[in-house]
Amino acid sequence: MATSPKPVKKVPIHLQSSQNRVYIKNGHIVNHDKSFKADIYIEDGIIKFVGPASEIVVPGGVRIVDAANKLVLPGGIDPHTHMQLKFGGCVAVDDFYHGTKAAVAGGTTTIIDFVLPDKGESLVEAYDKWRAWADPKVCCDYALHVGITWWSKSVAEEMKIMCEELGVNSFKMFMAYKGLYQLNDSELLDAFERIRSLNGVAQVHAENGDIIAKNVQKLLAAGITGPEGHELSRQEEVEAEAVNRACILAHQSDCPLYVVHVMSKSAGIEVARARNRYKNQGIYGETLAAALGTDGAHYWHECFQHAAAHVLSPPLRPDRTTPEFMMKLLAK
Repeated sequence: MATSPKPVKKVPIHLQSSQNRVYIKNGHIVNHDKSFKADIYIEDGIIKFVGPASEIVVPGGVRIVDAANKLVLPGGIDPHTHMQLKFGGCVAVDDFYHGTKAAVAGGTTTIIDFVLPDKGESLVEAYDKWRAWADPKVCCDYALHVGITWWSKSVAEEMKIMCEELGVNSFKMFMAYKGLYQLNDSELLDAFERIRSLNGVAQVHAENGDIIAKNVQKLLAAGITGPEGHELSRQEEVEAEAVNRACILAHQSDCPLYVVHVMSKSAGIEVARARNRYKNQGIYGETLAAALGTDGAHYWHECFQHAAAHVLSPPLRPDRTTPEFMMKLLAK
């Protein structure tokens, strides 16, 4: 015989765990638009109050953090992560648990990861796979972009499902990785037009995959197999050309465009020019902390492990004035 569940007794707020109620006092808050001194009261992960101490009655039992002489910043949002991604026969060392735990420790409270379907794979099935990886493990808020790694009528149809049913409105295309993820210009135009019709945002990995494939063959034939070959195969102009082309293709479709990981001065200039040309379209460029903090001279380091640890695509640039130049572009 079934029994009625016992009624849940609500615990008075002053007896609840203080971990759910935090009072930060005497801090200097730094927001995107201004900074000011104020106290903050947080309950169940929600900011309930920001203002002077005289305007709030703090309940008993809260955890108090004295932030005197300290800056209080909003949690960071990392819009470009790859947790436990399978690529090139390897798997990213950070899964959704270790990666997001590290993010929170560093002040990042939201990540946006990428669903990257295999060629021929359903977007919805790939999305469900990423959710199954992430949901049991994440330590912070997260969202997902979806990669358009191949093009067909079914992909276009599933993009609508992504937007209208699954809450995804940003899609990433690759102009690199020939034979794996790369779309040609005609496919890019089709994808941009579809994204525009869905009121979404297009993202591109901008490098000329055809040039890279040719350069790789030449470098391997010349016996260059070390980390330095990575940068030599995809130099600045190879990135800059693709950025310019992506901006023009997106403009032809009147599609908002977000160029991911802009890594060179030349590519940054192309983004800036497109933003000036197409003021009402919405052109955005993203760079990386690595591009602002170091350079590609490390690819020629005598220690292979040191050099290899700096490999990413597009690569860091040997021009050591790049970080300062990119920082000035961000300031604009």
